[in-house]
Amino acid sequence: MGNYLKYVRAAMKRARYEILPDDDTFYAEIPGFDGVYANGDTHESCRGELGEVLEEWVLLRVHLNLPLPVIDGVGLSIMEAV
Repeated sequence: MGNYLKYVRAAMKRARYEILPDDDTFYAEIPGFDGVYANGDTHESCRGELGEVLEEWVLLRVHLNLPLPVIDGVGLSIMEAV
């Protein structure tokens, strides 16, 4: 399994879910990943949206050359392309 996939799986394991009382939709966020959150009608749709947001968050941080948090000993390093 590639390091990126290990990283995403480790991050998704940290996700916290709750049902919002106002409309009974699901809300999820990943602690330590500011701005990575999602909302969906079902737990599965919320989880899928959260995964997409996480991917975009990682790509944006790589593009901006910002550090990525290490999760459970799994980290990603940014390498310059040649």
